[in-house]
Amino acid sequence: MLVAAASTLFSLSSAVFTRRRSFRVSATLSREPSPLLRAAHHTVDSYVKSGMVVGLGSGEASDLAIRYLGHQLRSGSVQDVVGVPMSARSASEAAKYGVPLKHFRDDFQIDFAFHDADAVEEGTLVSVVGRRRTTQEDDYILRQKSIVKAADEAVFMVKEEQYKSGLEGSIPVLVQSLNWLAIAEEIDDLYLGDAEVWRRASVGDAGPLGGDFPIVTSDGHNILDVIFTTPIPSLANVAKSLDNIDGVVDHGLVIKTRCTVVIAGETEVRTVTLQTSAVEDGV
Repeated sequence: MLVAAASTLFSLSSAVFTRRRSFRVSATLSREPSPLLRAAHHTVDSYVKSGMVVGLGSGEASDLAIRYLGHQLRSGSVQDVVGVPMSARSASEAAKYGVPLKHFRDDFQIDFAFHDADAVEEGTLVSVVGRRRTTQEDDYILRQKSIVKAADEAVFMVKEEQYKSGLEGSIPVLVQSLNWLAIAEEIDDLYLGDAEVWRRASVGDAGPLGGDFPIVTSDGHNILDVIFTTPIPSLANVAKSLDNIDGVVDHGLVIKTRCTVVIAGETEVRTVTLQTSAVEDGV
């Protein structure tokens, strides 16, 4: 009797385990890919070719694109691709997923680059990068822009709500540390009533002055966040104004002629190319 009872118990447990396993498999198979995952796959499939040197961006969509690029290299779908990472984060992802790396130099010929944008202005495709996501990314605004500008062609990946005209929100500005306050006051005067200027803190949100621990980048610069509270009529005009201020080293506005935006919608991916200013169907 004891043997029979044990046998029955084992059979019931096996049946339960089988049913649970089947449920998990079917749930996995029915899960729809995320919009950013579709955008990442579309970017790699459409633009990355064998033998390319590719600038590897940073952010959620770029992480997914790097992982997929590693899969494509392992499967042999593309070959001899070398990545140039824009940050420690993108270098780490590339190393984990088998994408060979080279470190960026000014004389590099980069065929293509992809990157997450925080926002893209509709029509002009002027992009905003470097808004705070993690402190790990704070040092890399200059490298990100340098690699994007060096590339023959670039793609920015965004969600649908990040692509529009009349953008609001922050634009990061790298400034010389010694006279950062005077620079911040000049920027504040320039956009009086339209924006607030805060020095970025390394820990938390410390207030306009950046608290006791303001960020100092590896190049010795402070980061100011110019926080626009009204819609910005033209990002290009903002970039031009910032470039004319003494002490501004660079900023998070990217203007590139050979540029495409891959927009991740809930049901489709679409692309907008600056050269044609036309919307092309994606996947």
